[in-house]
This record gives sequence, structure tokens and C-alpha cells, in this order.
Amino acid sequence: MPTLLLILNGCVMSDFSKENSISESGNDPNFMIVSNHDKGFSAFNRKVDVFGIPIYAVYNVKDDRLLHAANVMAQYLDNDEDGKVDNPSVLDAMKDNHAFMIMWESPDDLNDMDEPEDAIGQDLGNDETMPKWHTNGHRGRFDASLEEVWHIISHAGYASAYPEVFGETPGTLLTNAMDQARGGQFLTIPPHYPENAWYTYDDDTCDYSCMATEYFYWAITSLLGAQENRKGEVSDEWQLYTPALLKEKDSAVYRLLTTPEYNLPQTLPNGVYRPVSK
Repeated sequence: MPTLLLILNGCVMSDFSKENSISESGNDPNFMIVSNHDKGFSAFNRKVDVFGIPIYAVYNVKDDRLLHAANVMAQYLDNDEDGKVDNPSVLDAMKDNHAFMIMWESPDDLNDMDEPEDAIGQDLGNDETMPKWHTNGHRGRFDASLEEVWHIISHAGYASAYPEVFGETPGTLLTNAMDQARGGQFLTIPPHYPENAWYTYDDDTCDYSCMATEYFYWAITSLLGAQENRKGEVSDEWQLYTPALLKEKDSAVYRLLTTPEYNLPQTLPNGVYRPVSK
């Protein structure tokens, strides 16, 4: 599925009905939904803060979907759930990049978005956020929060914290592995991928950097088991849908993702973040 990474500059304010600027409270033990008044985000009436990273939502986004996205982000960042971020350098990079997420109910909601200065954002739809996917055996409609939340962490976090490793330009460890996965280094979408390619994303709106972001997502979620039941859905774009296939076929990215130095997630988020002291 194509993703929208918002790299924003400048500041254009827009009007938003005051009746939507109401305080909301959730029933999550770790996160509170609060009224939003942040400059540049007037179209979003409320938000949740996750380790200093805001997730904004428009009025019609359901509370449980907003809280689910917050829990997924927390589990990606604090994967061992000890109450502390696993890789502080990644979180620092996200904060330096003013990373944020926005949740919409209709794609038209994005048309009303202001443009906060010098920020990197990622969008996520209400109806593509599927908390129940985690309790039905990872079957049914996929929980897109696993993809979109990871995109903002990888793009605004890992790529900046480790530019020579996870950077999204040609020549990094990540993109070198991606070039192998695509059967060559293609700065634009090729007319046809080589037969030996196992990563064959063909959205022509996705540039090389975007391709790297998508590749990182496919690799890490396959390693964590998110794609195991999705062969029929994803095989036109990604063929290494199990941890075993990833290890066997894409040894370069497998070694990268399992290098302890980078403190990458080892467990797939389920949307239930329960930190305990260790």
C-alpha cells in the first residue's frame, strides 16, 4: 500500500471549528487523549503523546484507534516494555526532526492540514487501524498501524540516527541490501524487475528514498512475523513473508536487523503496551 511521508516546511494556519476543540480522555492505563492546540495542527482536535512524539487525530477518529496507534508506537520504541526507550538515539532523532503522526477519518481531512515548520510526519487512517487483527490470529484486514507507525520511526528516527546504515540514499547498508532485493540499483521504477528480485514495489510515485522506507518495513515486519499469513496479499510486492524466508534469501538485511547495536524490535507490537520495571 502506498504511504504518505509528509516532509513539511513553512507554516500556513487554517480555521477549524472551536466546537471540535474539546477535551477527550481515554481509558488506557498509559496514555491520555488530550485536547490539541498545537500550532500548525488546528485541523486535529486531540492528540496522544508517546515518549514526546505526538499523534494527532481529527474529530471523527475513534478513541480506541488513536490509543491503539499510541500503544503500537510505544511497543516499537520500548519493545522490551521496561518503561524506557530501547534506542535513545532514535528517539532523539525523531524529536530533532519534529516527528509526528496524523490520523484521519477521510482522505479529504488531509486537505485541511496546516504545514508545521521543519517537521516530518506520517498519516494513518481510522478505518485502516485494526486493533482486532491482533486477536484473530493475524487474519482478516491487516492492521496498517504496524506499517505507518514504523514508517515514521524508521524515516525520522533510524535513517537520521544512523545515516550510513539506515539512510535512504544509495550506498547505505540498508539500500545496498535493497538493491540486491530488487535485482539491481534502480533510482526509478524499472519497466520490469529482474526475475531474481524479491522486492518488486512498482508504485511510480515512490522515489528511491520511499522505496527504502517500504523495504525497511517489509523486512522488519516479516522478521517479526506480521506477514506470515499474507502471502496472497503481498507476493506481487514482497516474497519473503516469513522469518525463515527472510533469513534464507536476504541475508544482508537479516544480519542488519539482528545486529544488537541498533536495538531494533524483536517482538511484533500487539497494541497492548504494559511497561514493567526490570
